[in-house]
Amino acid sequence: MKKNLTTEEFIKILYIICDDIEKNKDYFSELDRATGDGDHGVTMSIGWTAVKEKLDTLSSDLTFDKICMQVASSFLSAVGASAGPLYATALMRGGAKLKDLKSSNALQIADFFEAAANGIKERGKAELGDKTMLDVWIPAAETIKKTSIGQEDIIEILKQGALKAKQAMESTKDMLSKKGRSSKLGERSRGHIDPGAASSAMIINTFFEAIENLDNI
Repeated sequence: MKKNLTTEEFIKILYIICDDIEKNKDYFSELDRATGDGDHGVTMSIGWTAVKEKLDTLSSDLTFDKICMQVASSFLSAVGASAGPLYATALMRGGAKLKDLKSSNALQIADFFEAAANGIKERGKAELGDKTMLDVWIPAAETIKKTSIGQEDIIEILKQGALKAKQAMESTKDMLSKKGRSSKLGERSRGHIDPGAASSAMIINTFFEAIENLDNI
């Protein structure tokens, strides 16, 4: 049972996400080569490497919104196109829900993910079923939010979110792409997992696993 997440722990989790992105960047690019220009892994690596470099300079005394603002700015500066504005918006919107806080509970963490997902939707102008990262973020955030009602354990709400994220990622395989370069493929875009959905599911799962194992970090 974990009832609260501190900013110090949040920074540790972000470090782990950075490392997991780096470990999986070749896989994400491989997925992208099937339907796009094959650079999703490289793009994510550049963005999260910038985040890691920024984390090295941050004080654990900062509030959630200040941390999110700093890393969002670093991500956007490193990756100006595609994923850059989307993740920058997600981090800033999520962080704003935890304004002035240095510790957050399950309901507040759920608000963070809901705001992040909605930020991606608004900035990316995508809808569910368009075969994008949104197809993971929205259902995962909705599951986290729903599970947080009457549930104080942050580990449990993120576990359910991670399970939903994996399921949602798999579902993109049968979707017809309606956004980006892959949309030009028409029916040929079916049969492939969306790379943005794959990296999104990994981020949400890593967030869950990191919280579950914080005592060992």
